[in-house]
Amino acid sequence: MMFNKITGFSVNLVQRYLPSAFVFSALLTLFVLGAGIIATGQSLPAMVQHWSTGFWTLLGFAMQMGLIFVTGHALASAPIINRLLDRLAGLARTPGQAVIMVTLVALAGCWLNWGFGLVIGAVFARALARKVAGVDYPLLVASAYSGFLIWHGGLSGSVPLSMASGGESLARITNGVLSDPIAVGQTLFTTYNLTIIVLLVIGLPLLNRAMHPRQNPKVADPAKLIESRTDRPKRDTPAQRLDDSRLLGWALVAMAAVYLFNHFSSKGFVLGLDIVIAIFLFAGLLLHGTPERYMRTVDESVRGISGIVLLFPFYAGIMGMMMGANSEGISLGRQITETFISWSTADTFPLLAFLSAGLVNVFVPSGGGQWAVQAPIMLPAAQALGVSPTVTAMAIAWGDAWTNMIQPFWALPLLGIVGLGARDIMGYCLIMLVYSGIVITGVLYFMT
Repeated sequence: MMFNKITGFSVNLVQRYLPSAFVFSALLTLFVLGAGIIATGQSLPAMVQHWSTGFWTLLGFAMQMGLIFVTGHALASAPIINRLLDRLAGLARTPGQAVIMVTLVALAGCWLNWGFGLVIGAVFARALARKVAGVDYPLLVASAYSGFLIWHGGLSGSVPLSMASGGESLARITNGVLSDPIAVGQTLFTTYNLTIIVLLVIGLPLLNRAMHPRQNPKVADPAKLIESRTDRPKRDTPAQRLDDSRLLGWALVAMAAVYLFNHFSSKGFVLGLDIVIAIFLFAGLLLHGTPERYMRTVDESVRGISGIVLLFPFYAGIMGMMMGANSEGISLGRQITETFISWSTADTFPLLAFLSAGLVNVFVPSGGGQWAVQAPIMLPAAQALGVSPTVTAMAIAWGDAWTNMIQPFWALPLLGIVGLGARDIMGYCLIMLVYSGIVITGVLYFMT
């Protein structure tokens, strides 16, 4: 009963005071602008220049994120996928079982690939909401988002994959501390990293189930659960028959199959963002049957990416101000990192690296951006203290993943699918943040 009161307080607090995702990014922009002027001594025009320089740097990534959402949603809207998810959702008999199932599916998906995990978690949450009476829809969606906590300790984590690549770029970003490739056995498959994942996989489903309201759950609006329909177009003209040609769709899918075979045979099971998009796109085309039907579904899916289109430039601008240095090479991001270093000892360094990364992630919610801000400072400091650079790197990675629970940036694709806003789920995510923070800090302190 006490736990439900704490959860209710958290939900009410967030719903009352958390602004919309756009306003949140605007407030962060102004805060970083003022903090940069004060902390680095740069002028207003100089900080605005950093902002404007960074503003357009994520356009390519924004397009990738938009395609992850659109192609993933279109794939999930295919009739056969809907039937499979409905059948799987039918295994849940109670709201508690539904929450546990969606958490486990999202965790597994995000461990494999964060983009895949976000999409499949959101779509499965919708399927469960259709099947299970009395389940709290915001908690169901928050549980799907909680899977995102483990992405940076999984197979698509940008920090461990960057270290595995080695070479000049790794040496540059780590200030010469690392240059040879670091096998994932020294990062992803270490005892401490696997321990964090196991504790989260066990604890998060139980935590999320315990948060389900005992009274008056917020059930889903049926209008949000209606799936798109791609009815067969008329075939009265040669053009319409070509639009509805399965052969044309199959030809494109065959080309994609050759492309994917070449990729996996030459590089192994590497699921980069472009590869995930390609899998979603051509699997969706195959399952919808014809280019015309697939295009209709994509047209409906595109309506959900407004947040991505609008907000990514603003976060890129924030990143620009965080990394924008004065004449002495001092930036706001560097100062935050160096402050945490000054508080560290060899024993506490991994823990404080994690906490500093969590703070920086609120302002720079990008794994690659986070790594670029902190690696050149943290890894040389770790080397000087005698701390393993791989432990330091994974502490940064987990800090980046941790505060995603209170940063609505990465929830945008998922929220677009389920038809909710950030304040609907962030109260639950705040509780998840506390639990996961205890788990990760405990493991980093006692096992590294």
